[in-house]
Amino acid sequence: MSIMTRLASLLAQGHAAVHVSVERAEGSTPREAGAAMLVRESGDFHGTIGGGALEWEALHVARGLFAPGAEPVLVRDFSLGPELAQCCGGRVRLRFELYRPEDAARLDAQDGAMDATPLALFGAGHVGRALVLALAPLPFSIAWIDQRADVFPAAVPPNVTKHAPADPVAALDALAPDSFILVMTHSHPLDLAIVTHALAGTRFPFVGLIGSDTKRARFMHRMAEAGLSDERRARLICPVGIAGIEGKEPAIIAASMAATLLIARETFHKDRP
Repeated sequence: MSIMTRLASLLAQGHAAVHVSVERAEGSTPREAGAAMLVRESGDFHGTIGGGALEWEALHVARGLFAPGAEPVLVRDFSLGPELAQCCGGRVRLRFELYRPEDAARLDAQDGAMDATPLALFGAGHVGRALVLALAPLPFSIAWIDQRADVFPAAVPPNVTKHAPADPVAALDALAPDSFILVMTHSHPLDLAIVTHALAGTRFPFVGLIGSDTKRARFMHRMAEAGLSDERRARLICPVGIAGIEGKEPAIIAASMAATLLIARETFHKDRP
């Protein structure tokens, strides 16, 4: 569950929380700008801005915002040197913002507060189930697609929406531009149809397919027979995952795939004009 989704859930349950975010990071710092955590009045927290003395001090400052008469928004600069007994040497600017249940509407109105990458995951088998769990706390909004409605688990993470279309290939046309596509259905012919259709255009920056080098070679040949250009076919990511991770358990495969998706997401955002 993302930080902002967790915050929205807390507000809906009648709880208040302070959203602590790294507004600026200079030099060597534990986390990058945008990293965030939530702090409750009790001191309970979710997420991290890097741990250590900086996070300990941030917890102390955040709890102060619950005091009567305290300002609901505070910005503070921290030097990661002798002041905090840390040797990173960088500087960070932290923003502290108190949200109470009555602020739920304000949270909903903040543009970009939940900047998640849309991901269409085709296939609800064992690896698909493991992957949605691995991606639950990460910045992805997942359309989980499988024509077999009965294979989905009853409960899914908040960033997942289940879809059981009669024609999964046609479901590609309804996806938002810049969606990531990851294919792992129960059928190789269906896998081939989905990736061929996804690669035929330029709407999707990432098209991945679970499988081996042999499966990739076979699919590349079939897509060439279907008239797909070398340039379009070369965009297929298969196998998907981090080289050197050899485990075959679904959770291990999912962790490797999640890392690949995060790298692709970072690259996509850096390359955007």
